[in-house]
Amino acid sequence: MPKEYEPITVKQTLTKVKEERMPFNWSVNPYRGCAHGCSFCYARGFQAFIDKGADDEFQNHIMLKMNAAEALEAQLSKLAVRFNHDIEAVSRHVGSVAIGTVTDPYQPAEGKAMLTRECLKVLAKYRIDTSITTRSPLILRDLDLLGIMPSVAVNISLNTLDGQLARKLEPGSPLPSKRLDTLERLSGHGVQTAVFMAPILPYLTDSADQMEAIFAAARERGASYVITSLLRLSPDVKKWYYKTLREHFPEKLAAYRNLYTGRYAEDEYRQRIRSITEELRRKHELSPAPAGAAAAAGTAWAKERAGGSSRELERIAGQLPLEQLSFVF
Repeated sequence: MPKEYEPITVKQTLTKVKEERMPFNWSVNPYRGCAHGCSFCYARGFQAFIDKGADDEFQNHIMLKMNAAEALEAQLSKLAVRFNHDIEAVSRHVGSVAIGTVTDPYQPAEGKAMLTRECLKVLAKYRIDTSITTRSPLILRDLDLLGIMPSVAVNISLNTLDGQLARKLEPGSPLPSKRLDTLERLSGHGVQTAVFMAPILPYLTDSADQMEAIFAAARERGASYVITSLLRLSPDVKKWYYKTLREHFPEKLAAYRNLYTGRYAEDEYRQRIRSITEELRRKHELSPAPAGAAAAAGTAWAKERAGGSSRELERIAGQLPLEQLSFVF
């Protein structure tokens, strides 16, 4: 299926997060759909809300919010008038903004469209506490903007160091080695960084050795935090992910069906993985999430605060509208 890029206009760019359990106040997504095509991506489950498919359409029909920066400026300028153009007051009122909650803001289309870059300019102007989650080295293009933002953090998504495995599971994503290089360069420029080790994939990326390798690499490349989360399989995501398993890892399907009778893995498995990651954090002196901007991508942190209970997470998720579900997975 060939790539299709659809320019659209939006009324607003900032989406308010009303659920107080979420560790960020607003989300920004300059794109819908994602060319990285990760087989496990929770955002596939949101496609039905916009009458799109969770299968090939998710990675091949990309919507570009061409006026994202202008709409963002309009929202924040209204606040500026309300606060007598006191930028610090606007910043305090807005709180934290997470970029890239349902799509990678630095997917290939960003190379030419520069929608994320233009949004960053607006956020920098209003001194907004910002976090960005991405798999792409393209973020290095915007080091000049990251350097002038008063509070910014970058979370590099990375759940395996095995390039061949990554290519099967997330065919359009940059290789893990490129992401580690990106992490190191960002950290070297003084940007607060974290590794977003999510989702941890049962029977594929969940061995203690595999996870320790990521913790060690994160520490070596300058990350301050490692954020972890287990795979969540909503019906649409499960259908596509199991298709990928049948193609590349058919011997794993039976084990997955036993482990995932619902959206979440069984509690005993979840507890075992949590014990391993907590021990790795202690060993490598890496926190689960920061208290500042990078907390905006702290899914696992939010889950751990909720006790990791599947029932509790389902309850929270059931109360959240589309844009706020982005990190409950």
